[in-house]
Amino acid sequence: MEKDVSAFLGRLAHELRPRSDQWAGLLMERTRGELPELWQHEGLAQRALSETADHITAFLDALEQGRDVIEAQAPPAALELARGFAEGGVPLSTLLRTYRLAHVGLLQLLQEEATRLTDDQRLATAATLGLIETGFAYVDHSSEQVVAAYQKVRDRRVQRRLVITNEASRRIGTTLDTVRTAEELAEVGATGFADLATVDLLDSLLQDGDQHPPADAPVLRRVAQRSVLDGCPDSPVDTGERHAYTPESAPAEVLATGRPLLLQVAAQDTPPWLAPPDPPRPGFHSVLLLPLYARGTTLGLAQFVRHRTPTPFDGDDLVLAQEIAARAAVNIDNARRYTHERTTALTLQRSLLPQRPVEQSAVKAAARYLPSGSRAGVGGDWYDVIPLSGGRVALVVGDVVGRGLHAAATMGRLRTAVRAFADIDLMPDELLTHLDDVVIRLQREEGLEGGEISATCLYAVYDPATRLCSLASAGHVPPAVAAPAAVAETAGLPSIDAETAGAAPTNAQAAALPALPIGPPLGLGGLPFETAQWNLPEGSLLALYTDGLVQSRTRDMDASLALLSDTLRQGSDSSMSPDEACDRLLAVMLSGHPSDDVALLVARTRALDPGHVATLDLPSDPAAVSGARRFAAGTLSSWSLDELSFATELIVSELVTNAIRYGKPPVHLRLVLDSALTCEVFDANSTAPHMRRARTFDEGGRGLLLVAQLSERWGTRHGREGKTIWAEQALP
Repeated sequence: MEKDVSAFLGRLAHELRPRSDQWAGLLMERTRGELPELWQHEGLAQRALSETADHITAFLDALEQGRDVIEAQAPPAALELARGFAEGGVPLSTLLRTYRLAHVGLLQLLQEEATRLTDDQRLATAATLGLIETGFAYVDHSSEQVVAAYQKVRDRRVQRRLVITNEASRRIGTTLDTVRTAEELAEVGATGFADLATVDLLDSLLQDGDQHPPADAPVLRRVAQRSVLDGCPDSPVDTGERHAYTPESAPAEVLATGRPLLLQVAAQDTPPWLAPPDPPRPGFHSVLLLPLYARGTTLGLAQFVRHRTPTPFDGDDLVLAQEIAARAAVNIDNARRYTHERTTALTLQRSLLPQRPVEQSAVKAAARYLPSGSRAGVGGDWYDVIPLSGGRVALVVGDVVGRGLHAAATMGRLRTAVRAFADIDLMPDELLTHLDDVVIRLQREEGLEGGEISATCLYAVYDPATRLCSLASAGHVPPAVAAPAAVAETAGLPSIDAETAGAAPTNAQAAALPALPIGPPLGLGGLPFETAQWNLPEGSLLALYTDGLVQSRTRDMDASLALLSDTLRQGSDSSMSPDEACDRLLAVMLSGHPSDDVALLVARTRALDPGHVATLDLPSDPAAVSGARRFAAGTLSSWSLDELSFATELIVSELVTNAIRYGKPPVHLRLVLDSALTCEVFDANSTAPHMRRARTFDEGGRGLLLVAQLSERWGTRHGREGKTIWAEQALP
């Protein structure tokens, strides 16, 4: 019986073999209704028809020749179709279901033919059982090979997506620049994933960094695009161009709803927002539209397009693109927020720094401020030039610890405090003590512990009449001075030796880092500050700076300080202006963007003409007041300022009288002619007078009121051994 069944199946296969193509068509028609998703892929459907015919032929060959179907190999078309299913993103379950449907359909057809070829019911039944057994064995064996081919391609596809994901993580967000981050997204998208990748951002975000209410047709700017074609001829919008999508278009829908879209586009129906206006038009067939959305803010739109890659995007590609776009959106938002905060902080920082040169004659000064090029943000570095009484000037450089708006705001508060303390003519160490109290009070007001608000400051006062420079430092790097070597030695300013500086000075100029006692940073409290003093010759260069100028990855601090001093020495030639000295120092000390903020203040000292300073020592005797008036009148006459004589004599009379009556000897009178006429009276008593309004029968109390009325400014300057009362008058 078994031989009869084998012979019968062989004859059945031989007669049916010419009809294999017809049967393949019948089987595909049956699967059309069961698997409509297969027919959405026209190329796969056509290949499935050929693959079914090959399977039928292989199965009939095995029946006809009586071979074991387990030894049969799946047709090459079947393996190729499995690879196509994997590339096209068709699920493996769909592939296996086509096998089951084709298997059942083929068995039904064979059973019908077997019944037609014989009237022997037993033979027909045995043949049917044989067909079922052989058919299951063939399907099981061939499907194993097909699944292996499918999985191999699928694994490569998954691996490729992992590579793309890793590349996106590595390449997107390397900077805090909005446009560059968008370019990185486009570059990743156009590398092994899409043929064209574009990134549009809302123009309002790029202009001011703030989110605006969405409009019906929001204006976008094409900030980045990459294509497999040179020059992006397949894009209708150029990079940097502003444009808007019509409300009914797919991109507008994605922007409005925040939901991504996967579109399959027919070449003849390419929408105008996708196709370039000029021929030749690329054959766009698949598009992914992804909203760029981060932290509740819509940033823009990313598009991935295929036209040269034949395989269309599928659901897995959409998931992958969503992941890449989501990461990129967060990085773009980080860059946008950083840029906005940095711009705000930098604007605040620059607005709090001196806006124009201060009118004073003690020094000729120039300054530079460079924000850091790092991601840390704008710091709290500042500088200032403050005119003081008697033609003196205060030079200030400071650095608030921290970054961003808080550091800039703290810097503004400290700069205001320094100016207020400078107006009352405090000694440098006393000023820093009061400034230290201000920082401690700020810490308490903001509830901060552990010195989270801290700063360093260098405060210097230069007197052009005596050429005396007084400095105090609160944790700040010392200044650099370029002065004649002989004067530097007599003033106690050590010159940089040849071993430290790299080369000995070749002229009469010497560069030095003064031996300045450096106190604690501001905000610690309870520790003293010290004032150092020395004389500077006329024309000396004095450089005050923050540590960002001397910090370097390639030099240690000693080498940087030596280089700074040597560069300042080379610029000490009187023909070089402080502006040029600033530029030279920055060019030599910095390479590229600094890693920390840099504030630099360079001043060339001036000396007051000795003929514009007149000094008189007075005995502690009321009779000396008349002599002081005569001295003032004679001095003003020699200065051709006789019209100020009356007011000056009254001022001198009141100030000298108060010093003799209430002060302690010695008493000195000094007249200084500079941008204003200054009268100064010194005595050894540290008690300062206060102006008050005298009552009707008071014998005193009107002197300082009279001085205030006759002068433009007046005040008290305390020293180590007494005080100086001064009054300034404007020159005619």
